[in-house]
Amino acid sequence: MGHTIAIAGKGGTGKTTISGLIIRLIKDKKLGSVLGVDADPNSNLGEALGMKPQETISGILDAVAASPDKIPAGMTKDRFIEYQVQTIIEEGEGFDLLTMGRPEGPGCYCFVNNVLKNIMARLLADYKFVVIDNEAGLEHLSRKTQASLDRLIVVSDPSSAGLRAAKRISDLTRELKLKVKSKLLIINRQDKEIDKNRIKDLGLEYIGDVPEDKGIMDLSIKNDPVFKLKKNSPALSVLTGLLDKII
Repeated sequence: MGHTIAIAGKGGTGKTTISGLIIRLIKDKKLGSVLGVDADPNSNLGEALGMKPQETISGILDAVAASPDKIPAGMTKDRFIEYQVQTIIEEGEGFDLLTMGRPEGPGCYCFVNNVLKNIMARLLADYKFVVIDNEAGLEHLSRKTQASLDRLIVVSDPSSAGLRAAKRISDLTRELKLKVKSKLLIINRQDKEIDKNRIKDLGLEYIGDVPEDKGIMDLSIKNDPVFKLKKNSPALSVLTGLLDKII
């Protein structure tokens, strides 16, 4: 059974970069097969990993909703969607990527919940690590397409708005009754240890700060993937030290 790591946080806190760096560390340290799942509708994880997703799960769902007659005779809708999703997993160098995308068509996708559960169950059997980059609203997880998580990593910057969003995410996991073994907090772009009073009531285990890193800013400007970040970069060095807690 694969080890599931979900990353969430308010937009702009750097959670997608952190997600990409965690995937890079698992790959670089040869810890086992890893699948990145981009479950944020903004779909930036592929870009962070140097890939341009060609197809998304939402695109498959939209196509099936628009043209149900394209389902081959003798194949159920659920099985057809499962098959299609398995074909859009993209292979990178030492990792794979699956992109959820943003639904564009009308209608409710409730009928795919069980299908997605089955897909995730198969993926967890196929990969040692599944790293899921979520939006702050935990839309993907709120569908309960994932039975449980080994780690939920909430990324916040030191701002009050970021910390409020972190608390909402923590509260949401309880409201949704998600099974999470560990709920962790990383403060991003913080060069000194945060005042513990600011984070004591978030319902998250604070594991450390990732400092402001000029190398990451340069990646963003050049639109380069996280694999271009130097091994001695401050952010990568700190995340390397936190890896045992993350995985």
